[in-house]
Amino acid sequence: MPIIQSVDRALRILDLFDEYETELKITDISSRMNLHKSTVHSLLKTLQHYRYIEQNPENGKYKLGMKLFERGNFVIHNLDIRSVAKKHLLELSMKTGNTIHLVILDGKEGVYIDKVEGSAATILYSRIGRRIPVHCSAVGKALVAFKGQDELYSILKDYEYISQTPKTITNEKDFLAELDKVKEEGYAVDNQENEPGVSCTAVPIRDHSGNVIAAISMSQPVHRINKKTVNEIVSMLKDTAEKISHELGFGVKASSS
Repeated sequence: MPIIQSVDRALRILDLFDEYETELKITDISSRMNLHKSTVHSLLKTLQHYRYIEQNPENGKYKLGMKLFERGNFVIHNLDIRSVAKKHLLELSMKTGNTIHLVILDGKEGVYIDKVEGSAATILYSRIGRRIPVHCSAVGKALVAFKGQDELYSILKDYEYISQTPKTITNEKDFLAELDKVKEEGYAVDNQENEPGVSCTAVPIRDHSGNVIAAISMSQPVHRINKKTVNEIVSMLKDTAEKISHELGFGVKASSS
């Protein structure tokens, strides 16, 4: 497939920004793109014209523009799963006081498409739009564990098992064994594998055809977790996922005429 160089460069500039680096100088962008400043300047001015990039008048640095927020909202509002799940996420968060996440699979990563902040929440690392590796997150495991052999092979081909903490799974053999456990038990756990001091539990959501299309999760500090609380969390998550899946058509018998 042919790649249009100017479009490729513009998109790569947008990808330089994240939650850690919200603003960048033109020299930083030029260095990271390995492009001359004049070329970067032209690209930035074009993106700025269409409001995908803005320039901070106080320091001259560039940042992502509101047009991306607008377009992102169009995508989010078109995700039926999000509108169906919202009331159930709110109900579970109110019941437990914990933050509840809704995540979908995009390529080889999970993406947070919604979250409801709990009243007792102390974990702040998640945000809508953030990507998360599948090998070290409960939601990631729940999303890929039920994939067919060919699809799972495609996801894991050349996959990088980057260590996030000392407890992260770092090889395919152990990850596949973990996925077998998830399939058997119907839920996934991340025990400080992605964030130190954080335990996360997740269950899959299925569509009308039975395919896993999303996962919901609940995160808690590890000092609050024991066997009893895990069982309670799993039960509540499965109940919520069942309600969402049912509204998406899973397990609903077609009426006969």
